[in-house]
Amino acid sequence: QVQLVESGGGLVQAGGSLSLSCAASGSIFSIRAMGWYRQAPEKQRELVATITNGGRTNYADSVKGRFTISRDNAKNMVYLQMNSLEPEDTAVYYCHPIGTTMWGQGTQVTVSS
Repeated sequence: QVQLVESGGGLVQAGGSLSLSCAASGSIFSIRAMGWYRQAPEKQRELVATITNGGRTNYADSVKGRFTISRDNAKNMVYLQMNSLEPEDTAVYYCHPIGTTMWGQGTQVTVSS
């Protein structure tokens, strides 16, 4: 059974940075595009960034130029480097193998103004 474990969240002031990590177990990692999603209180879960198994990336307009998604296929890891954080980035962040129904427990990111 595939497991996803996100880590790296926390409390940071506006303008600061955080680096999220997602450890994925199971054989699907190397053949799947991976995504980072987030869900703020009382809002729908939204896509933040995706990366194919070949490294092609895509970003939501709201995070372009500030966030960077990357992956290490050998380690079954996907990362999200978040810079110039804004209070609007406050949410629970999840990693997700695209095209599956698998979700981890998420990691809370809180950005204070």
